[in-house]
Amino acid sequence: MAMHIMRMGNYFEDFEVGAEIRHDLAKTIFESDNNLFSLLTMNHHPVHINADYASKNQHGQVLVVGTLVFSLTVGITVADISGKAIANLGYESVEHLAPVHVGDTIYASTKILSKRESESKNDRGVVSFETTGFNQDGVAVIRFRRSALIKKA
Repeated sequence: MAMHIMRMGNYFEDFEVGAEIRHDLAKTIFESDNNLFSLLTMNHHPVHINADYASKNQHGQVLVVGTLVFSLTVGITVADISGKAIANLGYESVEHLAPVHVGDTIYASTKILSKRESESKNDRGVVSFETTGFNQDGVAVIRFRRSALIKKA
């Protein structure tokens, strides 16, 4: 019987500056996802949880919580980007580019911006990434940069 072994992440040496990774994972955001995330994070703004209120505001429908879109997009990248990470070092310049609604499906791609070997330990290095999340229509909805400490092979 053949075994399937999931490859989680890439080693430092696998990343090439300038390369782009189109992530295979994607997720449709359901009403239950948005409601649970709103409750768990104590974000009770009515534009996220009150359809009547949201229908009378700018977008005319419930908006998905921006930090849910951010967390989901980060999660989509884990199998390719940080699966071999020792630590995520930081996130920066998170940009919400377009509204996300219940029923939207989030896809992502990541560009490798830079990499450098660790100055203190020779078994790791720092890689910087820029990830963009897209909806099902190809509209960019979120973009952020992050850096991670990645194991060497």
